[in-house]
Amino acid sequence: MSIKLLLLDVDGTMTDGKITYSNNGDELKSFCVKDGLAVASWIKLGGKVAIVTGRESKIVEKRAKELGIEYIYQGVKDKFKKVEEILEDTNLTWENVAAIGDDLNDISMLKRAKISFAPSNSSKYIKNYVNIMLTKSGGDGAIREMIEYILEKENKIEELLSLWGVD
Repeated sequence: MSIKLLLLDVDGTMTDGKITYSNNGDELKSFCVKDGLAVASWIKLGGKVAIVTGRESKIVEKRAKELGIEYIYQGVKDKFKKVEEILEDTNLTWENVAAIGDDLNDISMLKRAKISFAPSNSSKYIKNYVNIMLTKSGGDGAIREMIEYILEKENKIEELLSLWGVD
């Protein structure tokens, strides 16, 4: 398979899709720590990660930096075009891409990825465009489930475990 780049949508995949505003107008999002550990592990194993999202949020930028995500693109209207630019920049092809998304604006990148995933709570229309419907919901381990699936398929679980001192 040789997946080298993960494409992540944010709202509904990295988060549960809810947007909360404080009385001050601050936007709040919650991220799953288990997803974060899997993303950080993927990067330590030499993989690349790109966030490609239609909304803009300083919270997303902060989370991406915490995890070491190199490519962060927010306010993207045409995800397919943006991914084409990322692929050119990284000298990768769609054959090296796994993508996760949960809604209609993700379909263009999900259709082209070598392997595509959707959280269990995705739009019902997404099911026709992905290879794997995950058992976990967005914001509740879906990203981790995707990464572990890929690592299992590529026989890299021992490498993953060795990152954390497991023999």
